[in-house]
Amino acid sequence: MQILLIRHGESEDDFLEENDNGSTDLPLTPNGLLQSEKMAQRVSKEFPPDFVWSSTLKRASGTADVLSKTIGCPVHYIDQLIEQQDSESNHEFRMRGESVLSYIRENSKAYSTIAVITHGGMITKIIESFLHLPFENNNWFHTNNTGIHFLDYYKDLQIIKFANSTRHLD
Repeated sequence: MQILLIRHGESEDDFLEENDNGSTDLPLTPNGLLQSEKMAQRVSKEFPPDFVWSSTLKRASGTADVLSKTIGCPVHYIDQLIEQQDSESNHEFRMRGESVLSYIRENSKAYSTIAVITHGGMITKIIESFLHLPFENNNWFHTNNTGIHFLDYYKDLQIIKFANSTRHLD
């Protein structure tokens, strides 16, 4: 199974103080919508998914809607893909990342390629889980707006084909 991990487009949350932008629920900006459209066109041409999973927060669900309509595939929204919450410890957040990756894999067996539209922090937690990194670590996988990470479960290997690609924005 191939997984495209995609961060949402630019949102009004991006202009808040850093400690306020995880649990807010603001929509995409006009630029974020344009970024999402460019990402969707690239994904459609290069590696179209069979199914899209998305965070329920507006900035992610708006990005997922654009991708789903461009590709013509279904999208399912799940709360577990939201960004880290103020009340959630780093350990709890990582456990949620493990759990949501397991859930998505189990419920995507019928598909060869899926897309997951989520947030920067959750992308880090999913990649940590994918790589079986220790729960306590100092890693961060930076993701720009509509940045794409391509993960591949190939036979007995976990392969990262590329990370944080934003070529579609050039």
